[in-house]
Amino acid sequence: MASAAEQMASNISWSAFGKATELRQRILFTIGMLMVYRLGTYIPVPGIDSNALREFMDQAATGIGGILSMFTGGALSRMAIFTLGIMPYISASIVMQLLGSMWEPLKNLKKEGEQGRRKLTQYTRYGTVFLATVQAYGLAVGLEAGGFATDPGLFFRAACMITIVGGTMLLMWIGEQITARGIGNGISLIIFVGIIAEIPAALAQFLAQGRSGTISPLTIIGILVMVGIVLLFVVFMERSLRKIHIQYPRQQRGMKVFDGSSSHLPIKVNPAGVIPAIFASALLLLPTTISTFSGGTSGPVMSTILALFGPGQPLYLIFFGGMIVFFTYFYTREVAFKTDEVADNLKNQNGFVPGIRPGKKTAEYLDYVVTRILVLGSGYLALVALLPEIIRAQLSVPFYFGGTSVLIIVSVGMDTIQQIQSHLVAHQYEGLIEKSQLRGKRSANKRKGPSRK
Repeated sequence: MASAAEQMASNISWSAFGKATELRQRILFTIGMLMVYRLGTYIPVPGIDSNALREFMDQAATGIGGILSMFTGGALSRMAIFTLGIMPYISASIVMQLLGSMWEPLKNLKKEGEQGRRKLTQYTRYGTVFLATVQAYGLAVGLEAGGFATDPGLFFRAACMITIVGGTMLLMWIGEQITARGIGNGISLIIFVGIIAEIPAALAQFLAQGRSGTISPLTIIGILVMVGIVLLFVVFMERSLRKIHIQYPRQQRGMKVFDGSSSHLPIKVNPAGVIPAIFASALLLLPTTISTFSGGTSGPVMSTILALFGPGQPLYLIFFGGMIVFFTYFYTREVAFKTDEVADNLKNQNGFVPGIRPGKKTAEYLDYVVTRILVLGSGYLALVALLPEIIRAQLSVPFYFGGTSVLIIVSVGMDTIQQIQSHLVAHQYEGLIEKSQLRGKRSANKRKGPSRK
């Protein structure tokens, strides 16, 4: 039997969408901010030799350059003001969350509620500025060493650093504004739009190579079928739940006795969503962002590290898979599903799991269930992220559309659609409440008799 909310969600139409003024404003605001982001990916950093850079990026498109360009929405290949994308902010968030689980002062900040959250957000912004400055300096030095600067020198380095760091901070602000005043998670939507924008060009290049005979038609069909199967598999896994039965006892309020009720506590197979894949990708791309433009000036140690951790290499695959598994457990326990808080909330609401004592025993049981679920969830994430990498390395396919991209597209798309449906359902509830109030007033006026003189 479908719930009332599900029935209302199924009855959502374009007319209901047209009446939801606030939702329409949020969607338009989100689209406007994303258009500003896409415009910024075409504004170049001053002092760059665009022809030499284009030739270099065409050569590096099949390697780490293609991966970086995909995550930055093509801004890296054009050396635009949003060259670093949102990755410095994600890297700073990783550091802050790791420190927040190990360092006592940050642990205490988490317990201070909204004020502590604001301080942590401020520290994350400071970390973003620091990481963006370091990476921007590395890019400026690398551009000079690679011969991509029209007028190398101190002025070029300063202008390049200021432009790139300012673009990164503007992009971080855009993401925060989308989260607060738009629809969906702003940071995830920025990465989502960047990937979507680069798919048509990458797909056209991929098909052109098949037309020229570089790739066999059978390989092209196999890759496209694999992408479709992976999309369906990701959608299925993202909608999979483990329901825990929750029982509420009989309650007495005044002279009335209310019978006990039951419900379910849903636990997703992948509670962390796409965050582990993004975090793992950020860690892998962080050292290579600077070294991509270093040309032949890289030392022997850096060259060895880049060779061992290149896309498709065994150490790259092992480290990538291990980081995905680690961040799946870490993010779920520290952010997405805190078993202690869930157990306390159930206890405060007089709910309990049949056969399990409320409080500490419930937290231990939930921790046991989540640990077993995450074995499947983390394995699924690692499989989806690594399978295209292995196939691409074995078949030498230049079209970059990896598992992380599929995860981001599906997860962000489903989350955004779900938020839109939630806003529409809330708008329909408000309309029903207003209609019931109006009907109540009309019936009350009808029942009124003539006033006596």
